[in-house]
Parts: sequence; structure tokens; C-alpha cells
Amino acid sequence: MAAKDRDRFSTTTRIRLLGEQTAARVYRSQTRRQARRSRLTGRAALLALVVCSLVVALAYPIRQYVAQRAEIADLQRQQEQARQRVEELRDLKARWQDDAYAEQQIRQRLHYVMPGETGYVVIDPDAAEQSHADSGAADRPWYANVWDGVDKSDASDQ
Repeated sequence: MAAKDRDRFSTTTRIRLLGEQTAARVYRSQTRRQARRSRLTGRAALLALVVCSLVVALAYPIRQYVAQRAEIADLQRQQEQARQRVEELRDLKARWQDDAYAEQQIRQRLHYVMPGETGYVVIDPDAAEQSHADSGAADRPWYANVWDGVDKSDASDQ
């Protein structure tokens, strides 16, 4: 028994045991690598190729479908706006059929007065000062007034 214990702890026994453990680890790692490699089979590659080709083949029709749905939604929105505009115009037409409304609008827009009434025009004091400032324009030639008008309109845009 003592010989067996001594043999168990001998250097050669330890080296042999270490070699066997290393060989077992290498064998296990090789089988794992082979298992990983074997996961991607020809069938899986073919399936991936079919899926990719379907995605490429369906991309354009799906994009067209989405664009057409957006265009349909836009046209429906425009149609709804047109319906609302038609309804507003029908209401306005019905109001103009009423003589009282027509008379009110004529008095307001054209400053008409009924016989026997006195019409007054209220002048804005700022507008009167501007007209006095422009009275000097009558002494100048017409083309100078035109260029002044162009300059004023250009200055108002800025």
C-alpha cells in the first residue's frame, strides 16, 4: 500500500495525470468549437438567403404602399377642407339673399346713407398729417413721385 501511495504522488504519475486532464480540456474545447460551427448549416444559410431576398423584393412595393396611403390621407384632408369652404360659401350666399344684410354691407363698405340721413367721415389725424407731407409732391415731376413710391414700398418690406 505504501508503494501505491508513493506511486500516486510520483512525478511521472502527476505529469501523466496532468497530461490526461489537459487532453480532456482540449478535446472538450474542440468539440465545443465543432458544435458552434455546426450550428450554421446549409439549410440555415439558404433560409437566410431566402429571407434577405424577400426583404429586398418587398421593400419597393411596401414603400409605394405607404406613400400612396399618405397621399390618400392628404387628399381626404383637402376634400374635407373643400367641403367646409363650400359650406361657408353657401352660408354667405344665404346671408346675401337677406335684404337687411345686403343693406348693412352696402352701408358699411360703400358708405351709403339713406335719404334724409347725414353722412359723416371721420378722418384719422395721423392720415391727415401724412397727406400734408405728400402735398409737396405736386410740385415735382411725376417720375420723381414714382421713384419715391418704389423707395417707400421697398423700405416697408424691410
